[in-house]
Amino acid sequence: MRTILITGPGGSGRTTIAAATALTAARAGTRTLLLSADRTDTPGATLGSPTGPAPREAAPHLTTWRPDATGRFRADLTAFQSRAANVLDLLGAARLDAEEVTPLPGAEELSFLRALRDAALSERYDLLVVDLPPLPQALALLGLPEELRRYLRRLLPPERQAARALRPVLGRLAGVPMPADWLYETAARWDVELAAVEAVLTDRATAVRLVAEPGPAGADALRTAGLGLALRGLPVEALLANRALPETAPESWPAGLLAQQRKALDDWRELPYDVQAVPHLGRDPRGGDDLGALAVPPVNPSSAPVGWPVTDRIAEDGVLVWHLPLPGAIREELDLIRRGDELVISAGPFRRIVPLPSALRRCTVAGAALREGELRIRFAPDPDLWPAASR
Repeated sequence: MRTILITGPGGSGRTTIAAATALTAARAGTRTLLLSADRTDTPGATLGSPTGPAPREAAPHLTTWRPDATGRFRADLTAFQSRAANVLDLLGAARLDAEEVTPLPGAEELSFLRALRDAALSERYDLLVVDLPPLPQALALLGLPEELRRYLRRLLPPERQAARALRPVLGRLAGVPMPADWLYETAARWDVELAAVEAVLTDRATAVRLVAEPGPAGADALRTAGLGLALRGLPVEALLANRALPETAPESWPAGLLAQQRKALDDWRELPYDVQAVPHLGRDPRGGDDLGALAVPPVNPSSAPVGWPVTDRIAEDGVLVWHLPLPGAIREELDLIRRGDELVISAGPFRRIVPLPSALRRCTVAGAALREGELRIRFAPDPDLWPAASR
């Protein structure tokens, strides 16, 4: 199944473009699901068919779904309290009733990610169009599964389960109860769920459509977004310049705005994206006819994945080179820290901790350079771990 993630700056019309993209695919006979993170029913207003907490048909071959984060959080918390009953009783904790539960910070994001996983694993659809939040929130959301899995592995490493037989002894020595089996079982279950979401986001069939209105604000947002997506290894399938004024605009249209848009479009066509202009209808699009008039391009059947290859330069320069495409990165805003078998990469406002490829774990960092939007990190083989390299 193809998955298209759609986001853009706030007010760029990303939800409208997501609805138009989904409707265009459905009209071509593709079984399509439009999954929206919008708290209000903007997708339903745009399509002319309400969306809600359960999947529902909006048009032939088109299903919409706007998950209910509050309801799902209540169900999860109720189930958690049931599993942790013994520990809660030991602590003398009073359980929460479902009607008094309100979502905690982050619960809405996790609920939406689980809905994304469920939709992607479903065999009912050929295309999943995901209406993400505005860019800053979307970039944080896309990095959440990987980061949470790392925290779980550090705080509750799976190998500790092998010491289950020693917990009673350790508990008596420490004078406090040791973590119960349910804690590790819960961590393992969360890890599996997060891994499934991460697999969807990193799948070769997943790509991003960026939506922005041509102009200075859109250009600044795209520059930041491109860097954040590249650091996550997410390919951009297309850049849709929304609300683009026609070349032969009526005299009533502001000439300054038209010139500003033309300049922005000329600049955007220099970016490594497929840039498509979506026309301004002179009104907010409502209903299938308006969405069809936007003439959004059909989804590409496939997209080129973002690769981080390692090239062998040992014979020529005595190093291995790791190539990380980071368009928009600025040398002064880059920082690298080696931590064991991981590399901490900071690029502008973004930070990611990535595991080193197996070959590079036997090397030491020998330097790095940023050239033409690509970060090239040089690794020298460690003579103690690469005996042949030191001869």
